Amino acid sequence: MSGRARLALCAFAATLMSAGALLPLVKDKGWFAQAAFMLAVLVGVGALGRRVPLARTLTVAIQAVVGLLMLTVVFASEYAVAGLLPGPEVFQRFGELLNAGGEDVGRYAIPAPASDGIRLMLVGGVLVIGLAVDVLAVTFRSAAPAGLPLLALYSVAAGLSGGGASWLWFLLAAGGYLVLLLAEGRDRLSQWGRVFGGAPRAPGRTAAGLETGGAASAPVRTGRRIGVMALGIALVVPAALPSLDGGLLGGTGAGAGSGLGGGTISAVNPLVSLQDNLNQPEDREALRYKTNAESTENLYLRIMALDDFDGTSWRFSQRSVEDVPDRLPGPPGLGDGVSTTEIRTSISAASWYRQNYLPMPYPASEVDVEGRWRFEPNGRTLVGDRGETTQGAQYQVSSLLVEPTREQLAAAPRPAASLVREYTKVPEGLPGEVEATAREVTDGAANDYEKAVRLQDWFAVDGGFTYDTTVTSGTGVTAITRFLRDKQGFCVHFSFSMAAMARTLGIPARVAVGFTPGTPQSDGTMSVGLRDAHAWPELYFEGVGWTRFEPTPSRGSAPDYTIPEAPSGDASDPAQPEASTSSAPNSSPSASDSCPPQAARIGDCETTAPAGALPPTDSGTSAGTIIGITLGVLALLLIPLLPLLWRTRVRARRLGSGGRTDADATARVLGAWREIVDTAWDHGIRPDDAQTPRRTAARIVRLGRLEGEAADGVHRLARAVEQVLYAPEPRPVTGLADDVRRVRVGLGEAAGRWTRQRALLLPRSSIRVMWALSERWAAVTDRWGVRRQELGRRWAGRWAGLIRRPSRQRG
Repeated sequence: MSGRARLALCAFAATLMSAGALLPLVKDKGWFAQAAFMLAVLVGVGALGRRVPLARTLTVAIQAVVGLLMLTVVFASEYAVAGLLPGPEVFQRFGELLNAGGEDVGRYAIPAPASDGIRLMLVGGVLVIGLAVDVLAVTFRSAAPAGLPLLALYSVAAGLSGGGASWLWFLLAAGGYLVLLLAEGRDRLSQWGRVFGGAPRAPGRTAAGLETGGAASAPVRTGRRIGVMALGIALVVPAALPSLDGGLLGGTGAGAGSGLGGGTISAVNPLVSLQDNLNQPEDREALRYKTNAESTENLYLRIMALDDFDGTSWRFSQRSVEDVPDRLPGPPGLGDGVSTTEIRTSISAASWYRQNYLPMPYPASEVDVEGRWRFEPNGRTLVGDRGETTQGAQYQVSSLLVEPTREQLAAAPRPAASLVREYTKVPEGLPGEVEATAREVTDGAANDYEKAVRLQDWFAVDGGFTYDTTVTSGTGVTAITRFLRDKQGFCVHFSFSMAAMARTLGIPARVAVGFTPGTPQSDGTMSVGLRDAHAWPELYFEGVGWTRFEPTPSRGSAPDYTIPEAPSGDASDPAQPEASTSSAPNSSPSASDSCPPQAARIGDCETTAPAGALPPTDSGTSAGTIIGITLGVLALLLIPLLPLLWRTRVRARRLGSGGRTDADATARVLGAWREIVDTAWDHGIRPDDAQTPRRTAARIVRLGRLEGEAADGVHRLARAVEQVLYAPEPRPVTGLADDVRRVRVGLGEAAGRWTRQRALLLPRSSIRVMWALSERWAAVTDRWGVRRQELGRRWAGRWAGLIRRPSRQRG
């Protein structure tokens, strides 16, 4: 097999080994065989084009056309001319499939069904990456840069799986890249012929070079050792760094904390996965709890609050975390005059439910939970540290049922300026119609409380909105504008739109994510499933604190303080004594099954729309992880530049001033000559050590098409080399660095653009690094072999002496 054929085969294998990380993302694995076949055709077309031979650019163009034809036949043959030739309708079809695939990625949980859109994204992506790898590694003979598209392919898989890609897939992808590098190294060395290393290796001794019996050459052995060492460093070093939480092969990553006694948390937008779970056909139980509260109607299990609205989405701000105290501090803004009742709730999480934030009634006052959990005071949430999740967790929470009156909310004073400034921020790009609509809806309201109630009723009752989980998701200003225009959406749209409108009115607001109370069971517990997940706005009122509102129609329950005609029953009576003993939950239907007051007023109680969805389990990216990723990206960018940096360092050393002795003058001349030879090698003129310096100079001038000063500089250096090597008293030579510079410029001007870039970024002479490492390794192994033989002889002599000594004593 030729070197190019072997290199093409390794490029094909490396692409498929990296694409294997995509397999767990989709249920149907048939797309992988399809992608492998199409990629094999693509690689075969490239091999034929190079064998003809065709120009490199023409070969790449033919491969791209063949790939497009194959995608057309598989995914859009009915739109193509004669079922094969792509036209405008084919590209329009591709756009539709890609859009549908993007929506499917956001809709379905992993593993997702292999829809046409997802299959096009997977197969097309593998073909594009495979073409890039084949072009770089085989057509242009640069295997090192081919690692970037391979890394991109693996990174997509790891990113879509939430960072939980199996470490086996990483090892497979890394192994494919190493095989590709070794194949290129072997191909380069084979162009120089067979490298002989002398006599066969003796027992206990390692010889450099090729050995009899088919042993690998020293550079190849060294390349293998370097590759294995680099892979080991990539696996071991990140795992040893505490800031990188589990290392390169970590599963889902750590929680948001960053160690004991401090740290910060930062989470991505958790609303992006709501629509995915809303469309799941099966309602799975995530939590089960038992409480001593008289009624569970208002017992929402809150996970987190999103308080940063940047125009693109609502996000969780970066916050400081601390150890969980025995007794949580009082909730912010809650005054002594508001009636509260402390209740006790025991919660069990399902074994499949993995969430980095602990679902709890708000506001919690005491939490008894095992594991590594941290407390975030602003949002009053518990977040898992270093991979801690809710999976199978059992915990108890003491919390307050805050029961403000309408009069207390209406009379709430203005909050502190710092709080208003932080929680009323809206992006500059927020359309003016959002604030205009908010002011129109709340026109005539006497205070912030009345404005909040009017906004809630407008969304839930009076505004003509309908609950629909099939609309396009999104949490930015564009989604708000579309939602206010079309008046269709689910809990995410209602919650973030009301919160944004409240902020435009100067009312501090944020969006909470969690679960509605759930469904009562025959054993006295409450079951909380996928369809009980929900999002709702929280508005701040001084003296009461963060207060829940419910703008989503036919979901959850509107709080009593937002309903003027709400009766004052036993469950919400402020005079009711504090619950101190556990009792069975109320057997009445839960909030998710009962008819909400808003829906009762419009007669919409026949059906209940599916509930919200599970919040994501991603706890965000810690500062340490960001630093680690940044350093990793910098390393990836630096690795392709290593040949350039090494070449620059060698050139500076060779052309350095040095000393003033005859030996120094000789070293300067020989160093400048080596630099000329290596510069010519970098530009495609291979060195020939069998020729004299004068013949080598003539060859460089002829093949490099040098003229004028550049040609004269090569000949001057050749004569200087002959002087220092053969003359009894070599004459001093000046202007060596200037001659080398002229030769470099002349070779670059005569060469093509690609040759100049190749000589700069991937100089051929950098192979000397491998040779030097091989020689050093061989020297080390030789010394160790000699040392080992000496130690063996010494120990053998000592043992022989010990054996002979008892014999003499017996004699």
